[in-house]
Amino acid sequence: MKKLAGLKVIVLALLGGMSCSPLRADVRLPGFIGDHMVLQQQTPIRLWGWADVGESVEVALAGQKVTATPNDDGRWQVELPAMKASHQAHSLTVTGNNTIEVKDVLIGEVWLCSGQSNMEWSVAASANAKAEIAAATYPMIRHIKIPRKPSTTPLEDVSAPWQVCSPETAGSFTACGYFMARRLHQDLDVPIGLVNSSWGGTRVDPWTPPIGFGQVDALSDIYQSVVQRTPGSESYQATLANHVKATEAWIATATEAMKSGIAVQPSPAFPTGLVPFQSHQDPTMLYNGMIHALVGFPIRGAIWYQGESNHGEGMLYFEKKKALIGGWRTLWGQGDFPFYYVQIAPFQYGNEDPTILPRFWEAQAAVEQVPNTGMVVINDIATLGNIHPPNKQDVGDRLALLALKNDYGQEDLVANSPEMDSLEILDDRLKITFRNTGGGLKTRDGQPPSYFEVIGVGSGGYQPAVATIDGDAVILSSDEVEKPVAFRFAWHKLAEPNLTGGTGLPVGAFRGGEEPDFVSTLAIDREYQLVYDLDLNKLNERIEYDVDQSENVSAFDRIGYLLELGSGGGNDQVVFVSMKAFTDDPKMIGIPTAASGARFQQPVEAMDVFSSVETVTEGRSITTGNLEFWPSNYGPGNKAGVQNASGTQYDFGDEPSPPTAGYGSMQVHNFGERQTVFAINHWSAAGNADLGIGNSTGEHRDWTFTANAGTYPKKRLRVYVRPTQ
Repeated sequence: MKKLAGLKVIVLALLGGMSCSPLRADVRLPGFIGDHMVLQQQTPIRLWGWADVGESVEVALAGQKVTATPNDDGRWQVELPAMKASHQAHSLTVTGNNTIEVKDVLIGEVWLCSGQSNMEWSVAASANAKAEIAAATYPMIRHIKIPRKPSTTPLEDVSAPWQVCSPETAGSFTACGYFMARRLHQDLDVPIGLVNSSWGGTRVDPWTPPIGFGQVDALSDIYQSVVQRTPGSESYQATLANHVKATEAWIATATEAMKSGIAVQPSPAFPTGLVPFQSHQDPTMLYNGMIHALVGFPIRGAIWYQGESNHGEGMLYFEKKKALIGGWRTLWGQGDFPFYYVQIAPFQYGNEDPTILPRFWEAQAAVEQVPNTGMVVINDIATLGNIHPPNKQDVGDRLALLALKNDYGQEDLVANSPEMDSLEILDDRLKITFRNTGGGLKTRDGQPPSYFEVIGVGSGGYQPAVATIDGDAVILSSDEVEKPVAFRFAWHKLAEPNLTGGTGLPVGAFRGGEEPDFVSTLAIDREYQLVYDLDLNKLNERIEYDVDQSENVSAFDRIGYLLELGSGGGNDQVVFVSMKAFTDDPKMIGIPTAASGARFQQPVEAMDVFSSVETVTEGRSITTGNLEFWPSNYGPGNKAGVQNASGTQYDFGDEPSPPTAGYGSMQVHNFGERQTVFAINHWSAAGNADLGIGNSTGEHRDWTFTANAGTYPKKRLRVYVRPTQ
C-alpha cells in the first residue's frame, strides 16, 4: 500500500508538471510544435498549449476545427480526428486572444529516437558521409533535436525547431534515425518525422520515469530513492518533519548554550535522501528534462540505441529496460507502442573481463520478452577500437525492417536475426536448431561457423567447437569434450562471428544447455595428483590436513590449487590455478607455516586460471603470475618491485617482516591484471582468518585484515601436482 501511495504521488507530480505553467494572455503552443513538423497518421491528433483562463481556443487543421477552454492552470488540450498520411502540406492554426499559424505541417509516421552517443551520432560522422549528405534530398523526412537538459522536476515544455531533410541539414540528423526513415519513406512513400532526444554517454537510468521504476520490483531501491526526493510524498514529508523537529530542538539547545557560554554540538545534517539529484546521469533526470514534455504527442513508436554506459550490469539492465519501456508506455497512453533497439557492438573495453560484455548482450536479448519489442544485432559491423561503429546505414535499415514487418504489414520480410529454437544432445555432439533463418543458415565468408564453444564433464572448461551448418541447424563437436552438454556462442567482447541467416542478418551472442558443476568441468583428476586436502573450517596455527599424500609424490612439473568458498546460498566461489613447479619439494607447496619452512616471493611461469568468479581473469599460460607465500608478518611496502603494485596498500607486492611465525600469507596473484587470484591469510586466527577469490572490495586487494573466514560455512583447499611424464 505504501508503494502504491508513493506511486500516486509521483503520478500526480508528473501530471502537475505537465500543467503548471505561468498564465499568459496570449495563446501558446509547446516549443516543439512548429513549422515543418510531422504529425502521426491514423491516430487522433492530440495537441495542447496554454492560454488565459476562460479564453476560448480554436484549433484548425485541414478543414477540421475543435475548440478548447483552458483549465484553472491555463492549460488546454484538444484532439483532432485521425488523418491519413499524404505529401500535402497543411497549416495548423490556433486562435485565442491571438493567432498562431504553424506552416508546412505533414501527416505521416513519427518515431521517437533516444539513447546515448550511438543514437545521437550524426550522418556527418558516419560512413560515406559526403555522398550520403549530397544525396539527402528527402523533403518528406523531418527531424527535431531536443536540447540536452537534465532536470530534477518534470519540465512542461521544450523548444526546438523542425528541419526539412536536405543536403544542407541532413548532416546533423541522428544517423540511425535518418537511415531508418529513408528506408521507411522509400518503401511506404509517406512523410517521416524523427524526434531525436538523445545524449552521448548517458545511462538508461536517467531516461526512466519514476512510474517505470515503480513497476519493477527489482528496482525498488531506485524507486524509493526517487520517491523520497519527491516533495509531497509520504517518505519526503516524514523525513523532512523529523529533520525540522531535530533542528528546532537543536536551535533551542544552542540558544540556551549561547546564553550560558557552553559548547554546543553541530546542528543536524540535512538528510541526504532529500537532496535533489545533481547529475544528468541520476535516475529520472533526462526523462524530466528531455522526454516528459513530449509525453502525449502521438508517435508510431520508439527506437533506442544505448547500453555502453550500463554494460557491466548484466541482467540488471533487463530490469531497467522493463522500467523504461513500461514507464514510457504507461505515460504516453498509446498502449504497447513498438520499441525497437540496437544490441551494442563488440568493443575492447580496456582490460575488462572479456565475458562481461556477452553477459550484457544476453540481458539485451532478454528485453525481447517485453511485448512488441525487437532487437537489431550488429556484431558484423563493429569497429573493435571504436565504440561508435560508423556504419549506421545497416543499423537504420535493420530497424526499418522490424517496423516494416511488424507495423506496416510487410509480413513476408525477414526482420529478426536467427535465434535458437531448440537444443538436442547427440552423445558426442550438440545440435542447435534456429528460427528466423531466412531460408537457411550460412556464413559471411564461406568458412565454417566461428566462435562456438562447448563444455562437458572433464573438459577443462569451454573448448573451441567444430561447427557444421545443416540447413536451419548447427552441429557442434570437439575432440577435447567427450560428451558436450552445453555451449556458448560469440562469448567474448571482441567476437565478430560469421554466422548469419539466409538474408545476411547476423546471429547474436547466446548460450544454451545446462553447464555441469564447475569443478567437474576441470580435468584435474585426469592430469593431476592430489597432495593435500584441507577443510578450512579447521584452520589453526598448526595445520592438520584431512589428506596428506606428500610422502607418495615423485617428480612433478606443475602445481595446482583448488579453492572453494561457499556461503550456503548456492553461489559458491571456486578457483583453480596452476603453474610451472616453483619447487621440487612437495612439503613446501601447502600452507606456508613456519614448520614447513616454505617461503616464496617470486614470479611463476605458465599460470593457468579457471574460476566461477566473474571478476577473476581466466586464461592459460599467463606470464604475469606471482606468489606471496610466507608464515611471517608483512607490510605493504613493495620492496620486491612487483610491477603495478602499491607501496602503501596491501596487494600483490608486499614485504615480509619478522617474526617468522607471524600473520602469514598464502597468495597467488596476476600482477598484470592488478589482481589477487586467491588468498588465505592469518590462518592461526581460525574463524577470523582472511579468505578470498579475486580482489577484495575492501581497503586492501589481497584480503588482509578482512577476518572473514567465518562468513563461509563451506571452505576447502586442495593442492595438486602434475606428475612428470
